[in-house]
Amino acid sequence: MADRGASSLSLPEDWPAHPDPILALNRMGSFDWDLDAGLFHMDARAFEVFDIRPEEYDGRPESLAVRVPPPEAARVDAVVARAIKDGSENYGTYFRIRCRDGTPRWTHTQGYIRRDESGRPRRVVGIVRDATEELADSASRRLRAAQDEAFRQQTGVVQVIAAALAHARSTQDVIDVLKDTHGVRHLGAASLVMGLVEAGRIRLIAEGPADSFVPGTRVTRIDEPYPMSEVVRTLSPRFIESPEEFADSYPVLWPRLSDLHVTSAAYLPLIAQARPIGAMGLLYADRRGFSAEERAVLVALGSTIAQSLQRAMLYEQEKDLAQGLQQAMLPRTIPSVRGADIAVRYRSAALGRDIGGDWYDLIPLPGGTPSRGGRVGAVIGDVQGHDTHAAAVMGQLRIVLRAYAAEGHTPATVMARASVFLHELDTDRFATCLYAEADLSTGVVQVVRAGHIDPLVRNGDGSCRRVPVEGGLPLGLSAEFGRLEYPVSTLELDPGHTLLLCTDGLVEQPGADLDDGMRSLAALICGGPEEVRDLADRLIQAAEEQGGEDDVALLLLRRRVPEAARPGGRLQQHVAPGDPEALTQARHMIRAAVRSWGARDRADEIELVADELTTNALMHTEGSAIVTLRALHGHDRRLRIEVEDSSSALPRRREAGEDGVSGRGLLLVERLADNWGVEARGGGKAVWCEFRVP
Repeated sequence: MADRGASSLSLPEDWPAHPDPILALNRMGSFDWDLDAGLFHMDARAFEVFDIRPEEYDGRPESLAVRVPPPEAARVDAVVARAIKDGSENYGTYFRIRCRDGTPRWTHTQGYIRRDESGRPRRVVGIVRDATEELADSASRRLRAAQDEAFRQQTGVVQVIAAALAHARSTQDVIDVLKDTHGVRHLGAASLVMGLVEAGRIRLIAEGPADSFVPGTRVTRIDEPYPMSEVVRTLSPRFIESPEEFADSYPVLWPRLSDLHVTSAAYLPLIAQARPIGAMGLLYADRRGFSAEERAVLVALGSTIAQSLQRAMLYEQEKDLAQGLQQAMLPRTIPSVRGADIAVRYRSAALGRDIGGDWYDLIPLPGGTPSRGGRVGAVIGDVQGHDTHAAAVMGQLRIVLRAYAAEGHTPATVMARASVFLHELDTDRFATCLYAEADLSTGVVQVVRAGHIDPLVRNGDGSCRRVPVEGGLPLGLSAEFGRLEYPVSTLELDPGHTLLLCTDGLVEQPGADLDDGMRSLAALICGGPEEVRDLADRLIQAAEEQGGEDDVALLLLRRRVPEAARPGGRLQQHVAPGDPEALTQARHMIRAAVRSWGARDRADEIELVADELTTNALMHTEGSAIVTLRALHGHDRRLRIEVEDSSSALPRRREAGEDGVSGRGLLLVERLADNWGVEARGGGKAVWCEFRVP
């Protein structure tokens, strides 16, 4: 009958892979593990053993980590890997899981390894069962208590080191964690070595304690007969349990370790994303051999270290990339400016990886007095956001703002055009900005502000003050809302005074008031060094100490004290329309000052030109005029006359008729003065001229 049954029934060769009814009667669950596909199939009873619902499981063994703690998973993996490597047909082991309610459960598993004709493992078929009752007798309780203690110690080591590694942001941080008392010493090791894989070689990056470095192993090839090279090649840990085994396995290296008194060693591959990134060796001087639990802990630790090391390496790479991109967007060099000392600094955020939109720039402008100092535009700005898009927008905005300023546009026009440009870009970012146009020969600085923080000025005596500047909307927003008017504020920078422009990362702290931050910055500047480069370094150092999460850009411009400077002066007279007495007083002031300042030979020319400019301002504008006379000293000596009015209309030269008088004013100024020009001043302008005197 048996023969008839066999001849009439055709069965698959691997039947029964999952004899569910038979196993269920014995309170066992079954599994079928496809090693090629990485799928781990379980029957209904196996789901009960692991306390997992079928809808919570995606068929991959890694998903069982919600129930199997990492040290236990590493121990089971080590048992399976050893059976596969040794050519065994089966294996068995106990391990613990964490049930849904948090209680522990002892579990037992047995597996049968199926191989193909070449001996390569293809599938693992086996059972899992609840072994809690099996370990309930006294002997088992003692075993379980010992295993529980070992489990706690092993878990504690991994948790302590993993918690410390979680804060590592650099390769050196990882090394420091492993070398301190909470790292390698917890594992009982006497010495540590670690190397990174680079272009077919292993470069040693850490050894400890000090003076434990083995000569000739700083850089080794992966194909050389060293244990670190071996674990990188095989991707498997290497446990050396005695000096004899070490000497037999690595005869080239062993003689170099004689001074370290090594009795055993564990070398672990550092694997991240299925590729070796390095290797680590732990050398012991007071033990021989490793238990299965100790091996499992070290394998789990190696995995944790590899992940932390890769994260640190990626973090460093991203930080270098971000800083390199940021620096590429900033000016490579700052031009030297006659009459001024300049210092610029940039500091990336404390998080390091993010790239910001902060920038600075210094723009030489046409005009000025070459012997005394030129005209220069100083820019500080911050594009919204901390990413590569913010950096890209910053780079474009810096270039166009520089171009508008170099073309000779007024500060308000420069800012308005930059806002329109940003609005027309395909971006939703806005930017704050402050643009200061300084004439270093006179010290007159015109400032426009677009949503940025105010500048500060440090006086020659070391005191520092915040300069309130009326401002407009940030760039991009002012164009979007049609509010492109940017008021211009004027301040005077005397010789020895320093203008400071910065982004808000230098003054803003979470939970702190901006005004408090500005006051703290002013106090820091007061107590800082006089030289601008030293002062810039001190300010950046303070930002580093605060550890802010925003970038910092900084520009310092100090108006240099003229060489061979002699006491000069500045006189000013307000002349109202329809006030002949004020006009007469202005003429007397100019005549007396010119003679007292030693310019008697050109007194008539200076008085004539000053009278012409003042009369033009009163005749062709609706407001009053402010007449200013300055004595400028340096390589040469000059007298400068400025007549300021409230009209933004520029003066025009006109051809006068044969009998006409009107129209000859600017021709007269051009003929008599050595230099002359026009500057925008807030809502008006100033017409100036200079006379070279002995």
